[in-house]
Amino acid sequence: MGPYAYIAIEGNIGAGKTTFTELVAKQYGYELILERFEENPFLERFYEDTKSHAFSVELAFVADRFKQLREALGSRNLFRQQVLADYSFAKSLIFAKANLPQSEFILFRTMFRLMEAQLPKPEVIAILNPGIEKVKNQIIERGRSYEQDMPEGYLERVWSGYEEHYKFHRGSRVLWIDTSDLDFVKNNEDFKKLLTCILAPRKPGVYHLKP
Repeated sequence: MGPYAYIAIEGNIGAGKTTFTELVAKQYGYELILERFEENPFLERFYEDTKSHAFSVELAFVADRFKQLREALGSRNLFRQQVLADYSFAKSLIFAKANLPQSEFILFRTMFRLMEAQLPKPEVIAILNPGIEKVKNQIIERGRSYEQDMPEGYLERVWSGYEEHYKFHRGSRVLWIDTSDLDFVKNNEDFKKLLTCILAPRKPGVYHLKP
């Protein structure tokens, strides 16, 4: 199953992160870490009134992600246990920058850095990029009511945050993967192409790939 013990699948809202990680775990036995977004009590209110609930939603997310990753990764055996997550801890910082005013973001970033220092970094961060239009269609198809009326330009702002944050590898293998022509749910060959692309042995660095 490749040389990596800890892989994070990343990307915009609706990019297919969870779907892909679940498929991999089902077929190959990775231990799965899935974001518990449904447990965030502020998420629906955030989409209704982003300014009023942005700090609360980001604080709840970063606290839960930290707790979940500490529990899942703190005692794992790197030589025997392979872990696949449908988010990286840096997601908290990216979304906070997109959603918070500068003064609140500076406070959030200080807290985030203290937490981040206590967590292992993924060996691979695979960022799925199906393109904004495909993302919008997939958000509609999955039908979460609170996601259907996102503010204009929000998805673009989030994606810009990913591009800015992951310009540099920071010790991981950062894979920007163009998935615009892939259907890894219905087409098993596409699924295998994407998985092979992610698992290929590489030195730490930033890579732009099209399977």
